[in-house]
Amino acid sequence: MDRVTKMASEKPVVIFSRRSCCMCHTIKTLFCDFGANPAVYELDEIPRGKEIEQALSMLGCSPTVPVVFIGGELVGGANEVMSLHLKRSLIPMLKRAGAIWV
Repeated sequence: MDRVTKMASEKPVVIFSRRSCCMCHTIKTLFCDFGANPAVYELDEIPRGKEIEQALSMLGCSPTVPVVFIGGELVGGANEVMSLHLKRSLIPMLKRAGAIWV
């Protein structure tokens, strides 16, 4: 769990993902289109990825990917991110975290 917390605070936006996940690709593309340049951890490619996925599950993330942290805080998965975006809350959140400036 501590490892996930440390990884989640390394950049303003952190995404835990899997290469084979289409929703992960969609969320990564959304943040890149905003110019946020997230740190992306592909759990199927990094050492101890399964352990990290289990820690995300213990945080209540279901499904375990994609999982987004903004400003070190857990935002959630694709549904939560898209909900924030539709409510026009996502961009202000990214600005507060220092992920985008416009």
